[in-house]
Amino acid sequence: QVAAFVGPSGGGKSTILKLLLGCYPVRDGAVFASGQSLNDTPLDRLRDLFAYIPQDAYLYTGSILENIRYGRPEASRAEAERACEQAFALEFIHRLPQGLDTPLGERGTKLSTGQRQRLSIARAVLKDTPVLLLDEPTASLDVETERGVMQALRRLSQGRTTLTIAHRLSTIMDSDQILVMLEGRIAEQGTH
Repeated sequence: QVAAFVGPSGGGKSTILKLLLGCYPVRDGAVFASGQSLNDTPLDRLRDLFAYIPQDAYLYTGSILENIRYGRPEASRAEAERACEQAFALEFIHRLPQGLDTPLGERGTKLSTGQRQRLSIARAVLKDTPVLLLDEPTASLDVETERGVMQALRRLSQGRTTLTIAHRLSTIMDSDQILVMLEGRIAEQGTH
């Protein structure tokens, strides 16, 4: 299923994702992901459950291939290329002078925001986790680029649980459940 969290800034949406990723301890109650208690699961095993795509995709100094392999370091070149294809990134990668071996500066500043986001999606495809966490994945994209990224995200969401934080209606319209967060609590829930 796809669940979307909406609401004003400061309402607790991103905190939920950070809680799942183990960035904050669970002090009261219990949180379970894929049947595992967050408190009883080692951090590395917990993070193996999730692929996280933030609003501002972070890329590291190194090649495109090395950046994508952060999703699964032992992946072959062919697997990384397939992940790029599924993320609709292969076309622009092939236009670069060295393709997958093109070096990126710190944070991938030589690429557009949409290209960086597609590489982040390719990394998530390669990681192949049961749960996908999307934190405003299209917030800083123009309408045309958003369409391409949304197409890649729809493909990536198939067969896995997806939690999305968004302010744009276009990002959440296909969600199975929409949860409205206000001051750290769910104020409303339903569908579009």
